[in-house]
Amino acid sequence: MTDSPRDDIRRILKTFGIQADEAMTVHLSRSLAVPEVRIRITLTDLTDYGGNPPDEPLNYALEGSIKTDF
Repeated sequence: MTDSPRDDIRRILKTFGIQADEAMTVHLSRSLAVPEVRIRITLTDLTDYGGNPPDEPLNYALEGSIKTDF
C-alpha cells in the first residue's frame, strides 16, 4: 500500500508539532523577562524545480503569541 501525499503531509506536520512543542517548552522554561513571546511559523517549499518553478510558490506563515506567565 502506497502512502498518499496527504499522509506524507500529516506525518511531517505531526513530527513538526511534537518537536516545536518541545522546543517552545524549553524556550519558555528559561526565565524570560517578557509577558509573552511572539512567534512566526513559516512553511517554505525547498524543492529545486530547475527552470520550471510553480506559478505561485508556497508561502505560508502563521504568527501568534504565547504567554510566559505560568
